[in-house]
Amino acid sequence: MSRQSSAAQPSATAQAPSLSSADVARRTIHRRAVEAVIWVMPAVTRDLMYQAMARAVKGDWNQIVYWSSRLNWKNQTLTPNPDVIYLMPFLNTAKAGPVVLEIPPADEGSITGSIMDCWQTPLEDVGPAGVDKGRGGKYLILPPDHSGTVPDGYIALSSQTYQGYALLRSILKSGSEADFVKAVDYGKRIAFYPLSAGANPSATAYVDAADVLFDATIPYDVRFFESHARMVDSQPWLERDRAMIDPLRTLGIEKGRVFNPDATTREIMNGAAQEARQWLDLQYEASLVPPFYEGGHWALPTAPGLMDGVQSSFADPNHYPLDGRGTTYAMAFFCPKHSGLGSYYLMATKDNQGRPFDGAITYRLRVPPNVPVRQYWSATVYDRATHGLVRDMTRASRSSQRPGLQVNGDGSVDIYFGPTTPARKESNWVPTSPDGEFEVLFRFYGPETSLFEKKTWRLPDIEKA
Repeated sequence: MSRQSSAAQPSATAQAPSLSSADVARRTIHRRAVEAVIWVMPAVTRDLMYQAMARAVKGDWNQIVYWSSRLNWKNQTLTPNPDVIYLMPFLNTAKAGPVVLEIPPADEGSITGSIMDCWQTPLEDVGPAGVDKGRGGKYLILPPDHSGTVPDGYIALSSQTYQGYALLRSILKSGSEADFVKAVDYGKRIAFYPLSAGANPSATAYVDAADVLFDATIPYDVRFFESHARMVDSQPWLERDRAMIDPLRTLGIEKGRVFNPDATTREIMNGAAQEARQWLDLQYEASLVPPFYEGGHWALPTAPGLMDGVQSSFADPNHYPLDGRGTTYAMAFFCPKHSGLGSYYLMATKDNQGRPFDGAITYRLRVPPNVPVRQYWSATVYDRATHGLVRDMTRASRSSQRPGLQVNGDGSVDIYFGPTTPARKESNWVPTSPDGEFEVLFRFYGPETSLFEKKTWRLPDIEKA
């Protein structure tokens, strides 16, 4: 090779940054920690909810935490629904073996929800939109190492992890106090017990989190990795995730090892968690494009392509949407096994002019008449920074079931969002904090297919009042 051609070749060695071994080690921990946050997000947010249960109401595995009153801001989970009764069984089959979740028939009430594994991957839906079709049924959750036969009369669900939970909602027939009490009583007909208890199980353990600070918001610092380490140590490795074993070991996260990083590593992890948060937030905004309606600002609150992966337990060997999964589960929990049957959701973070919602400004949403739902619709405000209910607010949502909701002459309803009560519209108002931005999630319970197939009914953008 001539001297001229040789000189034209770039020198990889000359272009490499000059880094000390300590710098290389530090940068390796940082980038691996960022990727670890994105990868493990659904398992950590599930763990954070269990830890909140244990901390707030002294709950334990194979018990059900529920809310006996309407949710207020003290429920600090990701985008919760204040207009249903929540019941959340937290399951652990590691010692208990197979567990049974009995869903009552939809006679005096109705349950909407799903049973999920440690990764919040749905095993199956329950209730009228689930396998039992409203007839009720005994769902049997099997541990990953189960090899026995399944007794007759059970709906068997094989889980790849020992831990998991079910997100169940007891649906209100109306907004009256009497129907609220009925929905709570109906929800508590759910039974949850080990299969080994036989035909005479002990009473289901319910723990009430009503009006108790239940904080499961995501801590983007070293506490995130503490939760991460609990998950890795307690759950089996899935084949699809084995590539994470070595990278996590460099972070001090390993089966059988106590997670106890030194001060330097903690500092790196804190910075990495904050960087991951910023990246996830950018991805979240990007996932809301394209909008659900052409030219509008409502969008499906899930990353493109994620639903197929989650609902099939990531069966496609050529597709594993980790980025989308991390993005979606950083702002919400729960995924149904089947879309559009029990509920449907649209999210907005911007007004009709494309400007982020400002908690110091008052906005109006005009909900057109004849909303395509069989049960109810609602609009809920969340803190844009945490995706939880805005703290210290007197209410978080307005629902078509709420008594006193003002309806216009044409059947439409105006919902107001703002820091102060609009004149003569208090019953249709959702308060916001002037100190931050917010987002609005519109829910459709019992959606008609015309909502998402033909889109013959359109939800307008929110605009300044």
